[in-house]
Amino acid sequence: MLSDEIYQQLAALVGDKKITREATELSYWGKDSTSLIANAAAIIFPQNIEQLQAVVQLANREKIALVPSAGRTGLSGGAVAAQGELVVSLRDMNSIKQFNAVDRTVVCEAGVITADLQAYAEQQGLYYPVDFASSGSSLIGGNISTNAGGIKVLKYGMTRQWVAGLKVVTGAGDILDMNKSLLKNNTGYDLQQLLIGAEGTLGFIAEATMRLTRSPENLTVLLLAVPSLSALLQVLAHFQAGMELTAFEFFSEQALQKVTTQLQLQRPCDEVGQYYTLIEFEAKDEAIVDQAMALFEQCLEQGIALDGVMSQSQAQYQSLWRLREEISSVLAQWQPFKHDLSVPPSQQGEFLLEVEKIISELAPQYQVIWYGHIGDGNVHLNILKPDELNKTDFDLSCKLLSEEIFKHLASYQGSVSAEHGIGLLKKDYLHYSRSDLEIALMKGIKQQFDPNGIMNPGKIFS
Repeated sequence: MLSDEIYQQLAALVGDKKITREATELSYWGKDSTSLIANAAAIIFPQNIEQLQAVVQLANREKIALVPSAGRTGLSGGAVAAQGELVVSLRDMNSIKQFNAVDRTVVCEAGVITADLQAYAEQQGLYYPVDFASSGSSLIGGNISTNAGGIKVLKYGMTRQWVAGLKVVTGAGDILDMNKSLLKNNTGYDLQQLLIGAEGTLGFIAEATMRLTRSPENLTVLLLAVPSLSALLQVLAHFQAGMELTAFEFFSEQALQKVTTQLQLQRPCDEVGQYYTLIEFEAKDEAIVDQAMALFEQCLEQGIALDGVMSQSQAQYQSLWRLREEISSVLAQWQPFKHDLSVPPSQQGEFLLEVEKIISELAPQYQVIWYGHIGDGNVHLNILKPDELNKTDFDLSCKLLSEEIFKHLASYQGSVSAEHGIGLLKKDYLHYSRSDLEIALMKGIKQQFDPNGIMNPGKIFS
């Protein structure tokens, strides 16, 4: 814990009102969206990169462990201060500083809310495409630190693709100004890429130059009911061969039942499918709409789709997306044990069936809910807690299941964390996706950026 003397030194760097150790504040700022319990020493809110650098330099001198904090929407414990660390919140570094219309870039501090960047891009007649359910509260610095993905990866890729430059305070307290918006820059190692997805273990993202793109035209959704996983993947192949898609999401009939029942929403189709796919595309003209309908009709004729509906208005577009986007919040009441998994899209059907078999054999009392971004190979597995089972026993049981699931995942050379990061919750499983040599090299990189080991200690690996 921090001594009074060190606390006062920190207060002198940022101001008395920008540091706190009040109990409710420690609990609020010291954790993310997991159920892990916070045990932070204090919360500090630097206002600019100079203050941030000064905090890191003091932390190095005094060997103070630091936990970076952005929007705290993470699901792997990456922003949890569990061992008396000092939480450094980037909340107040939230300025959008500079827009370049020619380069289509915007410079923003790490504390800018994702939705605010999206709105700013729209004001300039452009588009920031990285989008997910927590865009209204997640921060750009956190998105970069976790290489956030979301619902439009199929067309636009991950956050990594949209970072044109970074200004970083390393774990050693140095400032790196990297890449500076260049599209071509083959001058040795791309250090910027190491910071993206590093979960705050190498340094603090202080400022980012983000790329923007043209706004999509008339986004339209086609929701299909399909009879099986194999049919779902055939529909994906069918539509990808026939037109450009911006998203291809899926969810199970069980997921749809939960959402429509809990939120009193209308079911989208008359026919009941085992799964549903939500296909998004730009309906720039009638020819594209006609092509989408022709593909849909072919799927019906081949029996790989049972029914479907296409959005005819912005309101209907939003209502169809809601069926997918509300799943996570609706399932929260069952305290699900979550997995964020990735295997090649072509192998999804076989892999999902194997996972269901594992759970049905080892824990038949558990209900399984699937949904996710199947178009890019990322699926979310939710195992719902039975009412009669306490949370501790349920989590222990699910951890044992996880080992069996990850053994199968490794045979597919898949990822134990497609988009949520490793943090605290998944570091024991990292070896299923990374070799011993890779992990050793990552630890060596951390030593170079963070020689005193003060940056988010215990995250990714011990």
